[in-house]
Amino acid sequence: MPDRNPNLLAAEIRHRWVRLRTLILLRWVAIAGQLAAIAVGQYVFDLRLELGLCLLVVGASVIANLVMIFVYPENKRLREAEVAGMLLFDIAQLSGLLFLTGGLHNPFALLILAPVTISATALSLRATILLGAAAIALISLVGWAHVPLRTDQGFIMRMPQVFLFGMWVAITTGIVFMALYARRVTSEIHSMSEALLATQMALAREQKLTDLGGVVAAAAHELGTPLATIKLVSREMAEELTDTELREDAELIGQQADRCRDILRSMGRAGKDDLHMRHAPLGEVIREAAEPHKDRGKALVVDVAPGDGGDTAQPLIARRPEIIHGLRNLIQNAVDFAATTVWIDALWTDREIELRIIDDGRGFPPHLLGRIGDPFVRKRNSDADREERPEYEGMGLGLFIAKTLLERSGAELSFANGRDPLVPQTGEGTRTGAIVELVWPRDAIAAPDDQRAGGLGENQPILG
Repeated sequence: MPDRNPNLLAAEIRHRWVRLRTLILLRWVAIAGQLAAIAVGQYVFDLRLELGLCLLVVGASVIANLVMIFVYPENKRLREAEVAGMLLFDIAQLSGLLFLTGGLHNPFALLILAPVTISATALSLRATILLGAAAIALISLVGWAHVPLRTDQGFIMRMPQVFLFGMWVAITTGIVFMALYARRVTSEIHSMSEALLATQMALAREQKLTDLGGVVAAAAHELGTPLATIKLVSREMAEELTDTELREDAELIGQQADRCRDILRSMGRAGKDDLHMRHAPLGEVIREAAEPHKDRGKALVVDVAPGDGGDTAQPLIARRPEIIHGLRNLIQNAVDFAATTVWIDALWTDREIELRIIDDGRGFPPHLLGRIGDPFVRKRNSDADREERPEYEGMGLGLFIAKTLLERSGAELSFANGRDPLVPQTGEGTRTGAIVELVWPRDAIAAPDDQRAGGLGENQPILG
């Protein structure tokens, strides 16, 4: 079975967020408002309404609500077609009521906007277009043909034709504008929610790997002494035993102890989170973040130096998963687009720690420069792009995750290009590509000075 488009799948899931109970409640509110408006018009303003027909139209909504209450459970979540059907019924019911009460001369004609707006926030574009077209068609019909509003004296209440046409234009424009506006805002909210979920998953994965490394490091540390004892005792036994088979067994015990030590050592390289590794020099954290990308055919040049007013000793900064994962994503993006070289410059002062990641590629697309860091920024790849990087189908999610994680650590990020887009590329190996600058307040990620000078104490036990 072919894989389904994840965007379509997410949209389908969102469409099932609408509860039947919510729409029933909204319809009860609408029914109460319609009955109140009919009563006020009939008995307060002395309008001669087709009271029986009006109550029949309102009764259709009451019957529809009662049927759904008794047939379906309260917690039922509707499919898109079911929501669209209910909203289409509401549009038709309101249009029928407007037909009996003056059409566009009735100021409550504006309520036709409500079902279309709900559709724009909860349903697909196709369903919203269908409901919007139905609303425009029905409101145009009741504007042309309707039962006029009459007073008890027989006076017909109507607006001038120019106002009537303006009312139709306003409602039609409102349907289109409100639908577009609501859909745009809702789409961005959904995109941001999905991107934040991806960010949380990435951070949880990085945290899990770090925790696993801590467990392995603790296991290697705790098992080191008994394995060394086993190795020593087996060696002494092998030297004292005269029986060949027993001596071979003792030597085998020593070999297996060595093997256990090597396995724990290799597993411990995945990462350590004991007290001695919760902070590390700035350069080491950068190199750890860049390590997965150092053998991808691009040169990584790391330059760590104090800035004006900074001490010569590198600051110890926190080895948080969000910092390492965020830097790793930014470095990956630079390596992906670099021609030959990526430069990582780090400097520090008494107040700030600054980091720049620069490549010699073509830089960020100028028309997307202001939107970098937003999730799901789509860019149609040219033939040259697809030929150069056939595996890349970027949507901006990686940069969004990096930006979000690093901002959580206190960093301020800015994106720029190292050259004017109208100036020709000067060649490979020059800092003319994309520039990402990160600035942290030193107190946000640097270890206190007393921690650098003193001991850390005993490692805390890892609790399950």
